[in-house]
Amino acid sequence: MALAKNNKRYLMFGVGAVLIIFVAILMLNGANNSSKAEPSAANVPSQSVAQQDEQYPEAPAFTLNDLNGNEVSLSDFKGKVVFVNFWATWCPPCRKEIPAFIELIDQYGDDGFVILGVAVDPREFQNVDKVKPFAKEMGINYPVVYDTKGVSQLYGGIRSIPTTFVINREGKVVGRIVGSRPKDVFEGIIKDLL
Repeated sequence: MALAKNNKRYLMFGVGAVLIIFVAILMLNGANNSSKAEPSAANVPSQSVAQQDEQYPEAPAFTLNDLNGNEVSLSDFKGKVVFVNFWATWCPPCRKEIPAFIELIDQYGDDGFVILGVAVDPREFQNVDKVKPFAKEMGINYPVVYDTKGVSQLYGGIRSIPTTFVINREGKVVGRIVGSRPKDVFEGIIKDLL
């Protein structure tokens, strides 16, 4: 009986120690991540930051095929504000932001704003044939290209989709937005950079 009580105490002590270590690791990980937080939509460029252009990296150049097999290069949009949006047809948050993107192109496309949709569906070959009909059904009014070359790796890799890189008129990456956002957040960024 005494042996069973001791075993229970050791077991309880062991479980408690594991929990304490787990909580400590989580706290340390949170502290490390807070100092390395990636830019959120709230700190994507304001006009004053956008003017301090030299601190931002040059957007990696790439050329990919669009839905009709034509080559599209990032350099085709030189001098414009560009959202490079990594997305997929099977991604609900990606689908959610597409109508806002369509409206933003209608509103700001003539002012020098472009969205370049980079479909990551080709990574899963069974989905590659879904992109073109999906884009037509949604009424996407901006260029969509297939990421058959792993372009996301040029941008440091993406952990989740949608991920949108914001490129100013000078061709610098001035922000990264991970996840879907409401239209007004994207519109504020566009207005600041146009």
